Amino acid sequence: MLTFYNSKGNAIAYISDDNQSIYLYNGIPVAWLSENNIFAYSGRYLGWIEKGWVFDRKGNRVFFTENATGGPVKPVKSVKPIRGVRGVRPVRGVREVKPVRPVRSLSWSNISNEDYFKQ
Repeated sequence: MLTFYNSKGNAIAYISDDNQSIYLYNGIPVAWLSENNIFAYSGRYLGWIEKGWVFDRKGNRVFFTENATGGPVKPVKSVKPIRGVRGVRPVRGVREVKPVRPVRSLSWSNISNEDYFKQ
């Protein structure tokens, strides 16, 4: 299980044991991974994971993981909340064609919370 921490060090989401499904800590399924690309269940392309960082569509850093390297200064991690009972995953929508990947920024995204998954 890989945890996503936001710019304040709070645990926001995690990748489940299947290494594809992404859940919020309250148990709501919000996205899935396909070859390090992140898609909402609607099929919308949200960003990608690289070197332990989650990037948004603009190349800004949204979340970090325990093994993130490089990038901006990472905040102190808070205690992980207790995971809620996992909800049923929705049917995956048709994947949006991913845009050309922008240059990675050293800046934090202004959406470093659950709203990232609602775009």
